[in-house]
Amino acid sequence: MSIPEVALSSSSTTRAMPVLGMGTGGYPFTVDAKKKLAMRHAIELGYRHFDTASLYQFEPALGEAIAEALHLGLINSRSDLFITSKLWCTDAHPDLVLPAIRETLRNLKLDYLDLYLIHWPMSLKPGPRSFPIKSEDILPLDLKSVWGAMEECQRLGLAKSIGVSNFTRKKIAELLQIATIPPAVNQVELNPVWQQKNLREFCKEKGIHVIAYSPLGGQAWPGSKNLVLESEVLNDIGKAKGKTVAQVSLRWIYEQGASMIVASLNKERMKENMGIFDWELSEEDHLKISQIPQCKRISTYSLLSPQESRNSIDLLDVDIVED
Repeated sequence: MSIPEVALSSSSTTRAMPVLGMGTGGYPFTVDAKKKLAMRHAIELGYRHFDTASLYQFEPALGEAIAEALHLGLINSRSDLFITSKLWCTDAHPDLVLPAIRETLRNLKLDYLDLYLIHWPMSLKPGPRSFPIKSEDILPLDLKSVWGAMEECQRLGLAKSIGVSNFTRKKIAELLQIATIPPAVNQVELNPVWQQKNLREFCKEKGIHVIAYSPLGGQAWPGSKNLVLESEVLNDIGKAKGKTVAQVSLRWIYEQGASMIVASLNKERMKENMGIFDWELSEEDHLKISQIPQCKRISTYSLLSPQESRNSIDLLDVDIVED
């Protein structure tokens, strides 16, 4: 089962990106044999796009899974894979970007990344990558200088493409004013319950490809509901088509022209998530989905420790909620 690809603009090569990728995040950020084995299962099934980040602490394990896949003959060469990683906020300083990507490459045992993203539109005081973050550590992002260092990563061949994550239209417009190499990608929270229509249209107009994280509603927290997987609208559409709610959500994202990052350790679910490319949603389906009440889950405030009083913190300059 092959996964369609999309060509990224402003790439240093003509390398295309598979529209369905396997994620490696999930809090708490831990590494275990089960998760590493899941990466091998994903490669066996046909996944070729893997998304990680320095914050996730999974880069070394992913590197081992890639080396193992090569040894077993599951892939012919490194170039069969599309590997994305991200610059964490503690490294979002002009003099720390190149050391950070070099550390990521050492962790992954790779010579280059296919895509390197600024993880969040803010900086933190330099130091250990920890999560949750402390509000007193938050600093404004020196976007011009940090992006200049990201461009240097691409010029040096350390990253084939560069991009951003969690950037609003305002932040992207600011970036485009100073960028020599425009971002190829903006990875954001996107699903039928948070449709981001204005941002998607803006990115399309600017030639920036959108990648969805949390395409199935995101990680379940104690006491929280998954508004995607529990959606009656998506459930009804799925029943009528003989598809799961997850498949309907992923197909909707694909039909918006976006790519998506899924995360599952279950081999059957990985396979199910790939089964979205040989059928379509109807106009009536799209109309119903467009009327689903919208609810955003991820914001800068969600990165903070629960002990912090949100009322006393002004994060408007670094938040990611669109106006």
